[in-house]
Amino acid sequence: QVQLVESGGGSVQAGGSLRLSCAASGRTFSSYAMGWFRQAPGKEREFVAAISWSGGSTHYADSVKGRFTISRDNAKNTVYLQMNSLKPEDTAVYYCGAKEAYSGSYYYTTKPMYDYWGQGTQVTVSS
Repeated sequence: QVQLVESGGGSVQAGGSLRLSCAASGRTFSSYAMGWFRQAPGKEREFVAAISWSGGSTHYADSVKGRFTISRDNAKNTVYLQMNSLKPEDTAVYYCGAKEAYSGSYYYTTKPMYDYWGQGTQVTVSS
């Protein structure tokens, strides 16, 4: 079992930055690929970014590429999402997910692949 707790959300003006954190506890964090998803009101939860358990492989949704950066610190059992140049359309609840992986190079971009989820953190970007 893995418990995930997101933090760092808030309200920011367009063009601003936020850094989300997802702290994991329970089983060995370093064997889990991690991902960030988001869900806006009335919409499906969508993929944002993913990272392999080694940290060597990452992948981003086209809508955030060049603006968001996913990273992890296995010593701190934490994954981060640095969000720059925020836009109003980035407004959503952001969730982190964990997926047990058997290779340090694997990451996952679809919601059903993930085993565990956090409770989410709200990000609101005003124009």
